[in-house]
Amino acid sequence: MSDTALKIQTLAQLAGGGDWRLGLAHDRPYHSLFWFTRGQGRILLDGRRRGLGPHNAVFIPANALFSIELGRQSLGQVVTVPAGTPLRLPDMPWHMRVLDVQVQSELSSFIEAAQREQSVQRPLFQDAMEAHVALISVWLRRQITMEEHVPAKRSAGERLAKQFVRLVSRHYTMGATLSFYATELGVTPTHLTRVVKLATGKTAAELLSERVVHAARSLLEETSHPARNIAQHLGFGSAAYFTRFMQQHTGQSPSQLRKPITGTKRPPQPLRNAASTTAAY
Repeated sequence: MSDTALKIQTLAQLAGGGDWRLGLAHDRPYHSLFWFTRGQGRILLDGRRRGLGPHNAVFIPANALFSIELGRQSLGQVVTVPAGTPLRLPDMPWHMRVLDVQVQSELSSFIEAAQREQSVQRPLFQDAMEAHVALISVWLRRQITMEEHVPAKRSAGERLAKQFVRLVSRHYTMGATLSFYATELGVTPTHLTRVVKLATGKTAAELLSERVVHAARSLLEETSHPARNIAQHLGFGSAAYFTRFMQQHTGQSPSQLRKPITGTKRPPQPLRNAASTTAAY
């Protein structure tokens, strides 16, 4: 099953044994609905950080920047829906704390039914999964209409942080400096750093670096693209700069991060050319 297919996973399966897969700020090319059933944690989503707990539902549309820090006892499931799906889904991130026990049970039952179809894979199981996920989308849209789930009004700083993380998702392969993002947003780098830190708990530079590290680690561990091609794709001026950056942020070189994995790595696909090959890291 491909990375972008309709599927159900546990949080542990999604993390794949590496805390960085969820813990570093990143975005994904598909929609995700997280359903947390046990434990505590924190989520950074759409430029704002919030706590996580049992019976929290989080919808993350494709290409929305987020990161999740989970406690050891955390349990939950993730519904992955391909972008471009005919299912009616929200076009913005949502984080809801579901208090009604019946409503909690409804979502759990929809997810479990889809998961059973995925596990058994009887004829037409994909059609059956789509039907269950369609019910999940109805559940989600119903909850969004409820007053208790209307998000709190954002401060000016939180609105700026939201704009910043959306820019990062679009431009992180450029190798641009923080000044580029500040100029795009019409503020100084100092002001941008301060408001993003207040809204997310991390500085603007930290979020930008995390997005690049996540992309680099994913490509190094999951594909056979040469490190120099990955460096160019991510906007680094040379493979040497890329190596120093990865050592600084992970303590390991690209070659050390490229560990053998079980199964076959994805065959190389053309990497989208970075908008600039002038590294800023």
